[in-house]
Amino acid sequence: MKIGFIGIGIMGRPMAKNLLKAGYDLVVYDKVAKLDDVVAAGAKAGASNKDVAAQCEVVITMLPNSPHVKEAVLGENGVLEGAKPGTILVDMSSIAPGAAQEICKAAAEKGVVMLDAPVSGGEPKAIDGTLAVMVGGDAAAFDTVKPILEKMGSSVVRVGESGAGNVTKLANQIVVALNIAAVSEALVLATKAGVDPEAVFDAIKGGLAGSTVMNAKVPMMLARNFAPGFRIELHVKDLQNALDTAHALHVAVPLTASVMETMQAVTLDGHSTSDHSALVRYYEKLAQVEVRKQPA
Repeated sequence: MKIGFIGIGIMGRPMAKNLLKAGYDLVVYDKVAKLDDVVAAGAKAGASNKDVAAQCEVVITMLPNSPHVKEAVLGENGVLEGAKPGTILVDMSSIAPGAAQEICKAAAEKGVVMLDAPVSGGEPKAIDGTLAVMVGGDAAAFDTVKPILEKMGSSVVRVGESGAGNVTKLANQIVVALNIAAVSEALVLATKAGVDPEAVFDAIKGGLAGSTVMNAKVPMMLARNFAPGFRIELHVKDLQNALDTAHALHVAVPLTASVMETMQAVTLDGHSTSDHSALVRYYEKLAQVEVRKQPA
């Protein structure tokens, strides 16, 4: 089976390489990013989104936001111009659920089946192939591509019809953002009180407060390592999609709105491209302390 992969960025690059390692025949394209290392790993470079789709039975897109996916799929020289009836389009980007449904409808008119399949786990899990993949769309198409998705993720779950994957991703992003904010508040409090934040982390991580988010992000805070696994600007995008979706459904999400404002404040301080663990900087600024690993 020949697979097209559009979007070779921080996440797409290692995901594509994992498909190559699994033995899949891959055609790749990116409007901006260089493809040299992916081609060197065995992929073929496509000339456009249309060209990729024309060569492949399955096309995967991994792009920043709704407008980028719409352009790649619906635009000039887009996927739908090249795709044959029966092609399966798997959008693994994190976009607005309504946008996913709009693209799915347009694809169906061309005989193309679209699944929305956003992921969670950031760059580290993209590299080791252990992403969580949450999928919305046609059950038969899901069964066809599930073995492909399992080469990029350790958890691959169909959660419902078109748009359901992205609703699930928004729920995930709310929980992650609030978790990082809570951890940040807690460790800033401990630091201000003169208690070693690393000792606090060690003491609570095995209890009810423990979480995958805490285990991943606290070491970054303590090391002052905010190199992006998942950039704040992307989390802001996801939270905006969550707020827009919630408002359209008349659902109150006050905690999401609150953490969105803290991320906006960190963005204004120049940290939009930092990892979302840099949210701790907001609370540090208010308390005038810095959470970091204590000298031995």
